[in-house]
Amino acid sequence: MLGLTHLDRPFDYLVDQAMDADAQPGTRVRVRFAGRLVDGFILERLERSDHGGKLAWLNRVVSAEQVLTPELASLARAVADRYAGTMPDVLRLALPPRHARVEKAAPAGEPEAPVAEPDLTGWHAYDGGEAFLEALVSDLHPRVSWQARPGEDWPARVAELAAAVAVRGRGAVVVVPDQRDLDRVAEACEPLLGDWCVTLAAGLGPTARYRRWLQALRGQARVVIGTRSAVFAPVHDLALTVVVDDGDPSLDEPRAPYPHPREVAVLRAHQTGSALVIGGFARTAEAQALVESGWARDLVAPRRTVRADMPRVDGISEEDRRIAGDPLARSARIPAIAFDAARRALADDRPVLFSVPRRGYLPSVACARCREHARCRACHGPLQMNERGDLACRWCGRPENRFVCAACGGTAVRALMIGDKRTAEELGRAFTGVPVVTSGGDKIVDRLPAGARVVVATPGAQPQVEGGYGAAVLLDTWAQLDRQDLRAGEEAVRTWMAVATLVRPHADGGRVVVVADATLAPVQALIRWDPVGFAALELGLRRELGFPPAVTMASVDGPPAAVAAFLGMVGDDADAQRLGPVPLPPGVRVPAGLDPADGIERVLLRTDRSHGRDLAAALRAAQVLRHARHEDTAGIRVQVDPPTIG
Repeated sequence: MLGLTHLDRPFDYLVDQAMDADAQPGTRVRVRFAGRLVDGFILERLERSDHGGKLAWLNRVVSAEQVLTPELASLARAVADRYAGTMPDVLRLALPPRHARVEKAAPAGEPEAPVAEPDLTGWHAYDGGEAFLEALVSDLHPRVSWQARPGEDWPARVAELAAAVAVRGRGAVVVVPDQRDLDRVAEACEPLLGDWCVTLAAGLGPTARYRRWLQALRGQARVVIGTRSAVFAPVHDLALTVVVDDGDPSLDEPRAPYPHPREVAVLRAHQTGSALVIGGFARTAEAQALVESGWARDLVAPRRTVRADMPRVDGISEEDRRIAGDPLARSARIPAIAFDAARRALADDRPVLFSVPRRGYLPSVACARCREHARCRACHGPLQMNERGDLACRWCGRPENRFVCAACGGTAVRALMIGDKRTAEELGRAFTGVPVVTSGGDKIVDRLPAGARVVVATPGAQPQVEGGYGAAVLLDTWAQLDRQDLRAGEEAVRTWMAVATLVRPHADGGRVVVVADATLAPVQALIRWDPVGFAALELGLRRELGFPPAVTMASVDGPPAAVAAFLGMVGDDADAQRLGPVPLPPGVRVPAGLDPADGIERVLLRTDRSHGRDLAAALRAAQVLRHARHEDTAGIRVQVDPPTIG
């Protein structure tokens, strides 16, 4: 695999008689290319070649294991074309590195214990749930966008679907955002699937990961659960792919060509004719677009069920008279209505969850004189303050011993945002004698026993509590809603619903307080528990404004001269509108090998969805020309439908 765009095509080689038996399609091989030995895969065996020149001989077969199945090769090609990338780059994401010792070990037989027939009645709570299950077990490849009802035990529901196809001898792939979700789904699958299920994640280590990947390849595991790259898992006779919480940023692939597991799952479902479930408590505009196009269907609970399962949700605003005379609202960011909800829950011996958007003590500070954001002198990253009052960069970690504002020369700082540690200090003083637990960053608490306690957690780090929280308070919501990001509202709703679903139903005293203006659309979506309506609203606005997924958009990032040269190679073939150049938006990583001080720019290319493939093809052709001219050292990055537009 050469990794160069202009060499992203098959090459023909001769196979001698000694290698004939092992040199089968899908095996790893070594070949000589341009005077050096490189790794590759056999895609196909032919009687003769169309190449008019002299063919070289295959150097050797690295392994007789046929790791690149025809389905996986076809999927990798489709993903590369969709994202204007190369097939070798996709295969690096899809295939784990080989471990000869693991591969040569005697293959284990199929697990002795059969797959247990699951109880699927939990799906009957959804409109069309029974019809969906009937289509799934009848191999009618249903495709749905599933909205889990409040408080739903979603790992159990996912495990039931996986077992329903596995018990019939077919395969399933489940993709989750992170290790905590992976552990929960694996725990739910264990009693139903036993050894027929394996997990795949980078944290396993290369040896264990390759062993489990081979189990799926050899048919010894019918269900694979994993993070991003598990969407490529080589399960036999794939019947179902499930992508959980597709809006989670953890699913954004940081390596070229940056494919999103949701889109890979869509391509795979289309190619294999298998079922697809995209689900979670919230919904992305991309999932809504699949529903509105008719490619997928809704799978949602009736409104009466949702209302019965959800907690009471209160939104507030600065103009609300409950805050106008409330000193706590301005000193501790927590108004009296939130304190009242917390006190009631603690009095009932139930825990209270306070959700804050950032970890740390003071994760964002500004000049006290001019309010300009305090920046690092080395990398221009944001400065933060710890409990001891020391300033340091949040990006590079460089300490700032003598802060001087670049705008006004001020030497004092003030807090722009308060993190989980400072919030825990404030709440510890407010609720004397009540245990305070923090969860976030590298110290995440997975589970807590029932009982009165205050829990301060960052998004995604909320501990599970037996019986649910008595109340939850969402703090500093402006930090999520005021971000200059296309997905700010969508991400806020996703985060808030993940918190609210941990709270008891309103009939059992459960209450959620959102410290945000109740008239805002994201807050209203939470109050009504209407993620589908909010996703439809978001999609409609994006259609009006011309943003993904209503259109196909590509970003080109890099030094100004390199970006201009690349766009010149693209020319007018893409038939796309150009937006920019502009400075690289905040929060977007600088392309590898470049210095932020060089003035990295971004240009956006926008075209109608029906011409998305043409845009990707034009970008790929420009990459081919650029690499053929040996201009690949310029360091630009091309992304189709980037997660962050600015």
